[in-house]
Amino acid sequence: MTEIGRETLSEETFFDSVGGESTFRRLVHRFYQGVAEDELLRPMYPEDLGPAEERFALFLMQYWGGPRTYSEERGHPRLRMRHVPFKVDRAAHDAWLRHMRTAVDELGLPADAERQLWDYLTYAAASMINSAD
Repeated sequence: MTEIGRETLSEETFFDSVGGESTFRRLVHRFYQGVAEDELLRPMYPEDLGPAEERFALFLMQYWGGPRTYSEERGHPRLRMRHVPFKVDRAAHDAWLRHMRTAVDELGLPADAERQLWDYLTYAAASMINSAD
């Protein structure tokens, strides 16, 4: 009997377990549909939402164990630093999460995966708050 070395076994990542790239692209696309119509959030984004949508999708895919394209193209995420130019208060936080909640719900993920994703998204949204106004 031959033993398989630990390094030859690969664990399935969250990215893979929820459907890979297509799942994250659906999530982010649906989220940006909400942002496009949001009076509070829309001014924080560039005129053309396409590049922002692409960056966000690449970031989330990498974070959850997918391709490292985001870092290869943009370096370290530095999320708080990249959001400093924008006033992110509780209202913006709530609006962001409202659109993200819709997007997450529409994925129809298994309960454990949905909870894990949502826990991260709520944590990330809270960490972007940079204004008490």
